[in-house]
Amino acid sequence: MGTVAEYLDTLSGPNREVLERVVAVAREAAPEAVEGTSYAMPALLVDGKGLLSALETKKHLALYPFSGKVLAQLAAELEGFDWAKGTLRFSAEHPLSDALVRRIVELRLAEIEAKSAHK
Repeated sequence: MGTVAEYLDTLSGPNREVLERVVAVAREAAPEAVEGTSYAMPALLVDGKGLLSALETKKHLALYPFSGKVLAQLAAELEGFDWAKGTLRFSAEHPLSDALVRRIVELRLAEIEAKSAHK
């Protein structure tokens, strides 16, 4: 699927704008992140680990934090969104707030750092 920038270039309209904002906020929160792929999805990576991916699907937009624990920690903040342990679904009409994206990135970064520290 290519890099995050290449993927975003394939989109248009409000969905592209919303996903570009999610990626921009994630980059601000994790300036060390680089583009790559994780689980065959264009993603931002930190220390070779998936930080997040934000994609358009047929029915919604989705954020994947590559963790089964991050979203559960934010359950109270996810009210009004459809989510499962590894996927947060949203839309251009009901986008994620910058603050929520930052919290997801912060929690995922903490996981990545904790795993790196144990090696």
